[in-house]
Amino acid sequence: MKEARTAGRINGILVASGAWHDIDFARLEILKLLAEFDRVRIRVFEDYENLEALAEADFLVSYTCNVVPSLAAQEGLRDWVENGGRWYALHGTNAIIRLMSDGIFETPDWAPLFVDTLGSMFRSHPPIEPYTVSVADPQHPLVAGLDDFQATDEQYLMHTYGDLKVLLETEFGGEAPGFRDDNWPQGKHPVFYIKEQGQGAVLYLTLGHCRHHYDMQPLMDYWPTIERCAWDTPEFYELLRRGLAWAMEPVEQASLAAAAEARENAPEI
Repeated sequence: MKEARTAGRINGILVASGAWHDIDFARLEILKLLAEFDRVRIRVFEDYENLEALAEADFLVSYTCNVVPSLAAQEGLRDWVENGGRWYALHGTNAIIRLMSDGIFETPDWAPLFVDTLGSMFRSHPPIEPYTVSVADPQHPLVAGLDDFQATDEQYLMHTYGDLKVLLETEFGGEAPGFRDDNWPQGKHPVFYIKEQGQGAVLYLTLGHCRHHYDMQPLMDYWPTIERCAWDTPEFYELLRRGLAWAMEPVEQASLAAAAEARENAPEI
């Protein structure tokens, strides 16, 4: 568990950048939610390469797509989590996608430590349409009190790694046209999960696609619609707030413990 900072400050990092998404919208919405925590101070980056900043961070939040860390950054992220860091990874963080000459999207295995730390690797999704998100572990605090709900979003189909504690899930079987992995047997797929490793953990939420008119360049000059998907639902914002609180929880607990110890050791007057 990370030690509380003596001045009560909680240091966080937000990594927000990438392709084919309205990163400006997502970045602003996440920062507005982080502003609800008055002890938090945030540094914002476009990639995962600032390992000095990561070493000073109490938690990490990411909303990226096609942002591939260097090997040094992959090792740094893994070690940081194992040493007690908490990482709240959103939507396309685990997506490494390339459009091939035959017009098919590939998901090359270019960052194995990265996806292993995250616990999953995006492979494909069917066309955006409504689907049911089910509560897999109703007793867990991160989803307690939530009901199953409908999301109109990219339904992520992934390869997973390690022991995942699945909190929300969806069911799918069928085709995901346009991707190399385009046919999936009927089965359940994680939407919201925790992967504990060492003293830390990653919390992953696949929901949260968003796109503006100009976000498909250079593949397409103008995208005809503005897509907000799960961002238009109260359930998504509830999951964001709970996930951010989870990311800060070890520092909050350490602060409470330090305050209690200080009161216990205070001289009597």
